[in-house]
Amino acid sequence: MPIDQLTIICSIDLPERFARMITEADPDVDLRIVPRGELGDHLADADVLIGWAAESRHLDAAPKLRWIQTPTAGVDGVDRAAIKARGILLTNSSGVHAVNIPEHILGYMLAFSRQFHRAFEQQQRHEWNGDAIRPHTFELMGSTLLVAGLGHIGEGLAVRAKALGMRVIGMRRRLTIERASAADEVIGFGDLKSRIGEADHVAITLPLTADTEGMFDAGVIAAMKPGAYLYNIGRGSIIDQDALIAALETGHLAGAGLDVTTPEPLPADSPLWTAPNVIITPHTSGWSPKNLDRGVPLWIENLRRFRANEPLVNLIDLDAGY
Repeated sequence: MPIDQLTIICSIDLPERFARMITEADPDVDLRIVPRGELGDHLADADVLIGWAAESRHLDAAPKLRWIQTPTAGVDGVDRAAIKARGILLTNSSGVHAVNIPEHILGYMLAFSRQFHRAFEQQQRHEWNGDAIRPHTFELMGSTLLVAGLGHIGEGLAVRAKALGMRVIGMRRRLTIERASAADEVIGFGDLKSRIGEADHVAITLPLTADTEGMFDAGVIAAMKPGAYLYNIGRGSIIDQDALIAALETGHLAGAGLDVTTPEPLPADSPLWTAPNVIITPHTSGWSPKNLDRGVPLWIENLRRFRANEPLVNLIDLDAGY
């Protein structure tokens, strides 16, 4: 085996054409695609891991591991303290989902504005009752959207919302980032509670970190505009779920679109299933038939950079969690 050969263990079901893209870009890689359930049997040889599993038990089985590339933006499932202690690099696939997830959130917004969820319920009952739907419809144009988390996904949503004539307030942790935004205004985390009342729609596109867990607590939800809508594609525990259910049941919030919950899968007896005006999707916003078309070139570029000892794209700050 050449000294510069790298063994890449991939726990993603990678179609052959994408695997070939990687091996053609770097012929000195030993790329092994293994089922997630068999990951532990192969990690002893791994220099690089492409996949989700990076818990302590996996790290213990991978003494040679130097770099983990996740196929998702979220890295909350990775034992960051353990990989920091070992000097393992962690990169995510931020930007890969900047089309499908904004479209998913936009789907929630359009469904509520045109009351598609009510119409679908009537369709299931073979019922035609426009009078029960018309009073609840509204337009997105002219309304205000607060995007909590102005990364690639949040920015993609801001672009689409502006195209619909909405006013957009973006929120991000670091205001020092010099990056153009489609948002009309960008605020910091500390402004959330004082500014959230301006928004007719609030979309959470944040990663789960120590700073964002429980961020949307009872106080923040109470500060939302009466009749506003809340959408979450980040992680379920960013929201105080009990406070959300209470706000929906009292009518303080007009509705919610949730792709993530606490826990997942959502138990059959969860009151979220029957809370008024909730659209639940089973953590599907991140899935698209084009994910690998966008993701694999990113991984190949990072492989080139890893070989060249250059800074990797989407390198995670292991203390901050993103």
